[in-house]
Amino acid sequence: MKYLYCSNKVISLLFVDNREIREINRRYLNRDYPTNVLAFSLTEGEFGDINPDILGDIVISAETAFKDAVESGIEFNDELAFLMIHGVLHLLNYDHSTASVEKTQEMKRKEQELFYMLKGYEIQ
Repeated sequence: MKYLYCSNKVISLLFVDNREIREINRRYLNRDYPTNVLAFSLTEGEFGDINPDILGDIVISAETAFKDAVESGIEFNDELAFLMIHGVLHLLNYDHSTASVEKTQEMKRKEQELFYMLKGYEIQ
């Protein structure tokens, strides 16, 4: 958060199973399937300026994160760290789903950079 110039900002983090994230995804985004991470910004929209220190909510399916970690051969904690970074970037208006190729690549570069910094790896 410090590196992103938002160390004084607040996020909420919720870990759920696939059933719960599917329900949240369906209810709020009209997508009826489980996913690994969802982010809900509280700085956007009509009331986004009420408390600018609260960035928003990140919901992570621990079930999907564990499955993805096993399939990728990485540590579960590393997968969780990556998903938290991904969620924070979404709260800061980074996008990959509806953005241009350049914006999608920018988000991926930022994810990798932040992950490497967090884990103490040399940035490639």
